[in-house]
Amino acid sequence: MLQETVKFTPTDLAKYPFLKDTAAYMKRLGLEIEELTSPELAQILTRAQERLEQALLFVYTGQKAAGDIEIPSFPVAIMLAIATKTSFIKKRYALAEAKQAYLEFQGETAERLMAIARDFDWNIALNTESGIPLDYFSVSLADYLRNITHLRDEKWKLINRLLVRGRVFLKQQDVARLLQEDVQRRIDIRLDAKEAPEFPGPITAIADKLVEMAKEKIGEQEMEGFPKVVSQSAFPPCIAVLYDAATHGKHMGHVERFTFTSFLLTIGMPPEKVAETFKTSSDYNARLTRYQVEHIAGSKGSGTKYTPPSCSTLQTHGVCTNSDELCRRVHHPLNYYLRKQKLQPSVQTNA
Repeated sequence: MLQETVKFTPTDLAKYPFLKDTAAYMKRLGLEIEELTSPELAQILTRAQERLEQALLFVYTGQKAAGDIEIPSFPVAIMLAIATKTSFIKKRYALAEAKQAYLEFQGETAERLMAIARDFDWNIALNTESGIPLDYFSVSLADYLRNITHLRDEKWKLINRLLVRGRVFLKQQDVARLLQEDVQRRIDIRLDAKEAPEFPGPITAIADKLVEMAKEKIGEQEMEGFPKVVSQSAFPPCIAVLYDAATHGKHMGHVERFTFTSFLLTIGMPPEKVAETFKTSSDYNARLTRYQVEHIAGSKGSGTKYTPPSCSTLQTHGVCTNSDELCRRVHHPLNYYLRKQKLQPSVQTNA
């Protein structure tokens, strides 16, 4: 059978190090954590660090090295990410690896793409139905539904897909996109280590450097994380004014809309809830508003998740209003929210 004829080579494992065969490859190498700081393995550790740095900066995994360095650098990068003990870094790295895999999947042969899908236990085959293009793939309904959970675009709704006898028919690009979800999920699971080993000093030092890099990239406030319950009473004065404007249909400029939307998304309000706050606007368009909100959230467009501007930027654009005593002690609306949250009980907003 087809799935039995496709064997993953070291070249495949260098491109797709998350495959199950990588574990067997690494077992043959027999690397120990303590050995990673030795001069002989310096290239592997350096490449692993690069994978994470590129993920943080560009949601990319960097230029590939030779196979004997590239393949082991993946589990070492997993180890470094775990050593950071930082949720953002772990999620960012899983996303970067998954996005890189998506790009590779689109250029694969049909046979190899199916072999990769079967590595994730997919029920997949090339189309044999008459009336459907021969280059389409068919996947089980269960595989399809499992991987569209976080995909919001209308095209992923089952009603917009060709479904025949419990199988969904897809182009290669769509298979690649759904596989990206499974790749990210597999890496997320590996990164969710409940008990981390004791790491050597050099490993910890690299992990600390990555944490500092992440703080520079997204800011201290997001690294700390936000309470799961959104507290409207902890909004900074500027956001409270914007909230009133949005919910009462008042005109808001581009900077005001961006600031308000990115603030609510960053503190944990779901995109659909954020979009609803603009419903009373005279020019409200549900589809366009939802797209704009999801673009700022990073689920559409470039995939970049945006955070609100700093206080100095808001002052420049005239968005800083009604500042109070706490405003004078912070430099970012998210810092205000975090500090205010610590000073009062959390009250969930009805927005």
